Amino acid sequence: MASSLPMTLRVYRKLSSAMVPLAPALIKRRLKLGKEDPERVGERRGVSADTRPQGPLVWIHGASVGEVLAAAGLIERLRALNLRILLTSGTVTSAAIVAKRFPPDVIHQYVPYDSPRYVTRFLDHWHPSLALFIESDLWPNLILSSAARRLPMVLINGRMSQRSFPRWRRVSNTIGALLGRFDICLAQSNTDAERFAALGSHNVVVTGNLKLDVAAPPADPAKLERLMSVTRGRAIVVAASTHPGEEEILIEAHKSLAGFFPGLLTVIVPRHAARGEAVARLVTEAGLRPGLRSHEDLPVATTDIYVADTMGELGLFYRLAPIVFMGGSLVAHGGQNPIEAIKLGAAIVHGPHVFNFTDVYEALDRAGGARRADDREALVKQLGQFLADSAARDTSLAASERVVEQLGGALERTVTALEPYLLQLRLEMGAANA
Repeated sequence: MASSLPMTLRVYRKLSSAMVPLAPALIKRRLKLGKEDPERVGERRGVSADTRPQGPLVWIHGASVGEVLAAAGLIERLRALNLRILLTSGTVTSAAIVAKRFPPDVIHQYVPYDSPRYVTRFLDHWHPSLALFIESDLWPNLILSSAARRLPMVLINGRMSQRSFPRWRRVSNTIGALLGRFDICLAQSNTDAERFAALGSHNVVVTGNLKLDVAAPPADPAKLERLMSVTRGRAIVVAASTHPGEEEILIEAHKSLAGFFPGLLTVIVPRHAARGEAVARLVTEAGLRPGLRSHEDLPVATTDIYVADTMGELGLFYRLAPIVFMGGSLVAHGGQNPIEAIKLGAAIVHGPHVFNFTDVYEALDRAGGARRADDREALVKQLGQFLADSAARDTSLAASERVVEQLGGALERTVTALEPYLLQLRLEMGAANA
């Protein structure tokens, strides 16, 4: 296999092998930054305390929270076929979400660092029967080693962003050698399919975006009732999954809007909860009063901006507010998924940078199901119109719900595309039980 690889991948394999002695220092640094779980760092080296279950094992890999949640519906369908699931991801936050939102029989592991030694340990231990990689988290050694074992591999919910595509085209031999190892690529859109085919995918099928079929996130009823009781009578806007550079704009927008809507409460949910203290400092420096959810504060009458710096509570705040600004869109991050907020009854406002969900936002904007704000002034205008006009909110929400329904169906199409592989696994199960 090695001799047939492009020079870039041969060099990568040698370097990633040579870097193994540096792994302890890397892990130590990541532990200090809170990016690793101290009780599970062995998994990064391919060492697991868990036992492989009997029978076929479907391995699903996603980079972080969004990808893991996108697979939730598919995982339920696979579990209904009595298939066991190994779910890997690379972040502490995604591991916490899996523990909170997924059934206990779904085995979660941190994906091993992409060194041949660690990958070999991982594959030797788990012996997966089918590998499903979500979107575009493509680790060369993981893919090449799996292909060398003739492990069937499928790229699901495949996405190739406008930003990533030209970068990969410059190393087309490299990405082609990786994509060519997949049996099939299930792409989110026609544009994604064209890009994957151009980069070397042999068999590409458009199945749609699994994130459009995700169930609305849960919320603790008692916590929701408590929040509703302490905010009753106040106008509320939620800014979801915000990134650095956006909070300052949102704080200034709040100050402008509060002059027209006394008692306005803005809830900022930072994408990374660890930034809560920093966001609260920005609020204080702007002359406003913050509340911090991680400190178990509740909004009081004098709270201007409530910083919801906790994990897994977006479902709570989407239910609380009739208007949601989707973060990651006023800065060039690419935008966050608006579908969950829509499913929980929120009117959507977003910035100009939504290339992570181009098709979704284009369809929403075209139908009047979301409003775009390119800067602070436009943000104040769009939020202000929604705050002042409940009928406009209802009209926008109805339009967005129609768009979500029209764009849905990716889960069914994905399961249909996987059927040949699932049939083979069921035959193996039947033979083992005979």
